[in-house]
Amino acid sequence: MFEERSLSPALSQVRENHAADALVLDCEGDFETLPPNALDDLALLTDSISPTSYPESWLPKDAPEILRRYAGPDFIVGLPGDGSVAWTSQTAPPICFVKARVEGVPEEFVSFLLAEALVEIGFDLPEQFMGFFGEQYPELARATPLDPNSTYQIANALYTGWRGLHTREVFSGWETDETELHAAWVDAGERLEGRVSELPKLIATNELDFAEATELACGAIKHGLSLPAPFGALDTKAYREHGASFGVRWAEKTFEATDEM
Repeated sequence: MFEERSLSPALSQVRENHAADALVLDCEGDFETLPPNALDDLALLTDSISPTSYPESWLPKDAPEILRRYAGPDFIVGLPGDGSVAWTSQTAPPICFVKARVEGVPEEFVSFLLAEALVEIGFDLPEQFMGFFGEQYPELARATPLDPNSTYQIANALYTGWRGLHTREVFSGWETDETELHAAWVDAGERLEGRVSELPKLIATNELDFAEATELACGAIKHGLSLPAPFGALDTKAYREHGASFGVRWAEKTFEATDEM
């Protein structure tokens, strides 16, 4: 099911700089979450597998079932919305998975996604938003008067934004040494720029709901794009430093303001 991926010199250098022992594997099939039968295959490639689990009290009562499975004792890699490249630190060494859906995607963009995953592993960041919000996730759910799936989407987006506050300094630093990866990062940002600038209009005309808008805005943080209110408050040193507690307070203030309108 898995085959080690050959890396370009640029990607090899990124791995050496940020996650020297990480494995990069091509996946035979596609997946949203890694299927349980993949465990035996991974056991042959790794030194150990230690599934992450979280206390039941960290989950709102109406949390989506996939989140309950992830928080439980099962070995689950990836959650819906993770995209074409996923990574895990539940194995030693950590692994980046390149899903089959990358077929047809421009190679330079796949390289950027892989480089991004390796940088994130190097920062030793939580694998998913559950590890970021922790026991504060029910507080976020209470602050977000939306359905459980929308709350999940906002939580995942907020974690993506916080992660981007860490990684974008690395990406911008590639301008001199890793020009192709830097160009792919810039290009991806430019493709987002128009929609990000129109977020207030897209929300007002119901072309995007609030969870979708949050996802788009937070995805733009790693590219250093200018964000409209209320999302601009997330592109701050305060969010990087205070993390989950800041994210919960942002949601509280944002929805309080919405209720007052």
